[in-house]
Amino acid sequence: MDSVTEQREDRELRADCGNCFGLCCVALPFSASADFAISKDAGKPCPNLATDFRCGIHTRLRQSGFPGCTVYDCFGAGQQVSQVTFGGKDWRQAPETAQGMFGMFGVFPVVRQLHELLWYLTEALTLRPARSLHGEIRRLLDTIGRLTELGPEALGELDVAAHRQEVNVLLLRTSELVRAGAGRRKKDRRGADLMGARLEGADLRGASLRGAYLIAADLTGADLRLADLIGADLRDADLSGADLTGCIFLTQPQLNAARGDADTRLPPALARPAHWS
Repeated sequence: MDSVTEQREDRELRADCGNCFGLCCVALPFSASADFAISKDAGKPCPNLATDFRCGIHTRLRQSGFPGCTVYDCFGAGQQVSQVTFGGKDWRQAPETAQGMFGMFGVFPVVRQLHELLWYLTEALTLRPARSLHGEIRRLLDTIGRLTELGPEALGELDVAAHRQEVNVLLLRTSELVRAGAGRRKKDRRGADLMGARLEGADLRGASLRGAYLIAADLTGADLRLADLIGADLRDADLSGADLTGCIFLTQPQLNAARGDADTRLPPALARPAHWS
């Protein structure tokens, strides 16, 4: 097991659905679309949620019209809110814990954002080119980590946007140091509209693709080493044969939303999506 994976598991930044009360299946809304077969309001349980808080169609989500569920990840926020914030009291047995700003369903999206920040900071701490920033990164890791331990009312009133901005500034500095290792200055493609772009075999080493729209882009055989992919929209992007080793701030949900094959080279902390086969 690599060090990034170990650190993320130590901080419980991977979803453990067995210790969650199906929060993502209740707290979050979705609309009937290519991603979801039906519409559902926030705070309303998905009809596929079983009494044991497990998904009744988990093994056939894509075939049943719910591919959107397969690309979602709470970064461990579900078990944190279920078992720590609310002490293991589930919303069915204790309905008073469920609704409102300070209820389980209101707090869950807040903690999910905090856990996502912890994910990025944990990765930043492993990037040797940015070791001059590791002291600041550790400080922010501790700060955000302590916020996840707050009670429901304090979490509900938290200004997550302010903390996200502080983290983002540090991640940008980290990105610049890491991408400098590509050996030459790369064009900044932050937020670029690359939907459906033909980028097969493209040399994107060290490129900043932060927030880029790569929906349905052809990235077959592309070289994405040392590229910054934070927030890039990879829905239905073709990563077959692409080299993603050494890219930074790529998450499992982004990867799950894309297409790839056995020749796609991945960072060691991420898993090859089952639907790629």
